[in-house]
Amino acid sequence: MQTTWAGQRKRRGRAGFTFLEILVTILIISILSGVVGLSVIRHLSQARMEAARAQIKTLQTAMQIYRSEQGRYPTQEQGLMALCAKPEIEPIPRTYPEEGYLASRQPPLDPWKNEYIYLIPGREGEPFEIISYGSDGEPGGENEAADLSSSDR
Repeated sequence: MQTTWAGQRKRRGRAGFTFLEILVTILIISILSGVVGLSVIRHLSQARMEAARAQIKTLQTAMQIYRSEQGRYPTQEQGLMALCAKPEIEPIPRTYPEEGYLASRQPPLDPWKNEYIYLIPGREGEPFEIISYGSDGEPGGENEAADLSSSDR
């Protein structure tokens, strides 16, 4: 079975995609990425809230260890920084671990890049409270902007 020169030329001219085929492919990809993108954004917001809850739990645990070793919680003035470095504000702990109570030299920021709020005593009578004001960084709010607190059950 031999092919003629004209047959080869016809096939070569037909190789590739038409402009319409490319547009339809782009349209399908755009629709799929839009659907996936909306789903990812919703889950990203949920993941940030869960990350903030996990960080608050870590800070609570470090606070409990601090209290068991130092006999008291850090003061409001010492703040969460007392978990990272030996406080220089009274009362200064006599024995403070060289590595601190957290793995970092600064308290973590919440997932929205805001500082956690440390209250002693807590707003509802707890010994202390650690708060993230959510995505808006302001008290109150709903959904991703809702406040997260160590006193939440």
